[in-house]
Amino acid sequence: MKDDINQEITFRKLSVFMMFMAKGNIARTAEAMKLSSVSVHRALHTLEEGVGCPLFVHKGRNLLPLQAAWTLLEYCQDVISLMNRGLEATRKVAGVGQGRLRIGTLYSLTLETVPRIIMGMKLRRPELELDLTMGSNQMLLDMLEDDALDAILIATNEGEFNNTAFDVVPLFEDDIFLAAPATERLDASRLADLRDYADRKFVSLAEGFATYAGFRKHSISPASSRKSSPG
Repeated sequence: MKDDINQEITFRKLSVFMMFMAKGNIARTAEAMKLSSVSVHRALHTLEEGVGCPLFVHKGRNLLPLQAAWTLLEYCQDVISLMNRGLEATRKVAGVGQGRLRIGTLYSLTLETVPRIIMGMKLRRPELELDLTMGSNQMLLDMLEDDALDAILIATNEGEFNNTAFDVVPLFEDDIFLAAPATERLDASRLADLRDYADRKFVSLAEGFATYAGFRKHSISPASSRKSSPG
């Protein structure tokens, strides 16, 4: 099929044109689209060149639409509407853009943090549907890489994902505390060093969770800790 549409005719210029036809002058069009008046004038001028016939007539410093402009407007509205429906259908086939966000989170964040985030999203986007998946750091990262999740809330170390394809946004900083029986003599004047307790037995989360990595970092083997999964 032969393509007779001039390359100067773009969706962006058609949007500017439609806004101009609604607002009636360049200044109000520029304000509505957050553009400069020069940009609006250039878009209308090059669109006119692309169409290949006069669309406006100058009257003083104003542009007045000719009948050709009103005819083009009718088709523009149909084209933009059809394209929007086409994009929506395309995203639906691809499984995205359906007003559904798939979020993964650590179990420990579901008590306070996640409900607040969900409430904030619902206030901003009441039509948005949320799917929540709970799991370990590693499980959620694997699902994100496999496109099974859109976003995840996990524990990270500073700079851990600097050289990856992920966009990382810090939400808050948190501390991990060492809990011990009252009979244990802990030095509360300094931060606890797990290496000082390497001969003790610990209860920790299973491999893949944030705290498990801390034990491995300090050479405390899984054999000397009792692993459990969140219930």
